[in-house]
Amino acid sequence: MNKLLYLVRHAKSDWSVPGQKDFDRTLNARGLSDAPKMGKKLNELGVNPEIIISSPAQRAKMTSLFFAEQLNYNPEHIVFEPEIYEASVRTLLQLVNNLDDNYRKVMLFGHNPGFTYFAEYLTKEEIGNIPTSGVVEIELEVSSWKEVSGDLGKLKMFIYPKKFL
Repeated sequence: MNKLLYLVRHAKSDWSVPGQKDFDRTLNARGLSDAPKMGKKLNELGVNPEIIISSPAQRAKMTSLFFAEQLNYNPEHIVFEPEIYEASVRTLLQLVNNLDDNYRKVMLFGHNPGFTYFAEYLTKEEIGNIPTSGVVEIELEVSSWKEVSGDLGKLKMFIYPKKFL
């Protein structure tokens, strides 16, 4: 049975607080608007993740909560994984390889450039940039997450706010 991996880049963040740590930045007005709309769009498309795993950085955390609400996913079940923050392709692959095989549909919330590089590594597609609130759906023809490696994924969907909103 194939696995589905959703990579979601956090919504647009607020840079207005001088000296604020990158990790602590929240969403700006556009991010607060785009995140629920994109979550709603995924719901309309029938996306229903079995587990949501997010970077604990404030902007990713907030984005995952907006999506969870729109996808009728219990926000208390979101897993906040510190390794996703500033993750390399190798770190993201390791995280995916260690996923529980009971999950078929996994949604990760995180950051660029790692998410774009990871999507390109898995699919060999030239994505260039996953915009804020952008979602990449990758189908993996594997029976176990441990089997996931480069060039095994098929890009099924790539959507972002400017495409729909």
